[in-house]
Amino acid sequence: MLQIQSGKSDRFCDGVSRRSFLTIGAMGLGSLTLPRLLQAESEQGVGSSTKAIINIHLSGGPSHQDMFDLKPNAPTEYRGEFNPIATNVPGLEICEHFPELATMADQFAVIRSLVGMINSHSNFHTLTGYDQKSLQNVGGRPSIGSVVHKLFGPSGSGAPPYISYNGGSPGFLGPVYKPYTPSGNSLRMQRGLTPERLSDRTGLLTSLDNIRRDADNSGQMEAFDDYTRRAVDVVTSGRVADALDLNKEDPKIVEKYGRDGRNFLTARRLVEAGVRVVTYNWGSWDTHGQNFVKLRTQLPKLDQAMATLLQDLRDRGLDKDVTVVMWGEFGRTPRVNKGAGRDHWPRLAMCFLAGGGMRLGQAIGTSSRYAEEAKDRPVHLHEVFATLYHNMGLDIARPLLVDPNGRPQYLVDHREPIAELI
Repeated sequence: MLQIQSGKSDRFCDGVSRRSFLTIGAMGLGSLTLPRLLQAESEQGVGSSTKAIINIHLSGGPSHQDMFDLKPNAPTEYRGEFNPIATNVPGLEICEHFPELATMADQFAVIRSLVGMINSHSNFHTLTGYDQKSLQNVGGRPSIGSVVHKLFGPSGSGAPPYISYNGGSPGFLGPVYKPYTPSGNSLRMQRGLTPERLSDRTGLLTSLDNIRRDADNSGQMEAFDDYTRRAVDVVTSGRVADALDLNKEDPKIVEKYGRDGRNFLTARRLVEAGVRVVTYNWGSWDTHGQNFVKLRTQLPKLDQAMATLLQDLRDRGLDKDVTVVMWGEFGRTPRVNKGAGRDHWPRLAMCFLAGGGMRLGQAIGTSSRYAEEAKDRPVHLHEVFATLYHNMGLDIARPLLVDPNGRPQYLVDHREPIAELI
């Protein structure tokens, strides 16, 4: 299993051990499909599209009022220990520990009034837009990567449509649309193995599985067939393996991202190789205690990695096609607790957006005096997803999916993208 480390291992308040890295693990059953998705690609007419999404989850719940919505005039127990600094966008201030981002605020937008979050240490709603119970009776909601996989298929490069950390549920779409999760060693052919021999072996396995496939009603065998064919494509092309190998990157670029920004660089390399959706988590943000001590260490690393990613995308001409979204599962409490920390606060959160051809250089919405709730222009979680889907070129005003019971399903309930950005 390939693990791209971005920080120390930590444990959230729910007792679950978390890792701050992009995990690209052992091959999972049903990660990819070839015939069906190539057909979908042809029908959609977007097989050569270079549009992509990088979805960064700040695992644990980032402190919104200590990053992009500081309250310098609030009492000490609310305002915290950090000061705001001016950016290159007049009137837009962010945390003093984001000096690099402050010089390029015209390249991103911040939502200060995000609502609709869920009080759960899970990335499920930042991958799907929904609670885990939604449509559970038919398999659950699919993650955004699985939706894009289903509707667009792979790009013209042959790279897998969707690479995700920690699973990324395909929900009711079924196992064919699981994210592709190759291990590093599985992406290159062993010495002496030619593409022809690999194809022969794949054909033999398919023939041997005919009886099992006919008896299977779960879709797992169909998923396995499609996965195997696509895996052969990926292995023989070598593009994803090359993208994951940072030794092939300019050392000066690697240095710019920093030691803790390697998964930001990997994400850029993957979308450049043709992956449509890349998701990963970064950092440890469950700061019930010593919030400011932890953020003093973590925010500068995030500043370096994100600023480098945005500039890198722009330098490569990818900033109009690749949408970057960064958020966590919820915000943190307005009042600092006795342990110098902040607790869970799902009533208000922040969201950082860049790229995608959007109108950037702005803060959307405002929060109340102590950043405890949205004051003006509340932005629902679904509106962010509607914007992400819109940037991919999808018409979200109509139901684009059908669940196993034959019912048409919309991608989100709030189907208008954020007007200020479009």
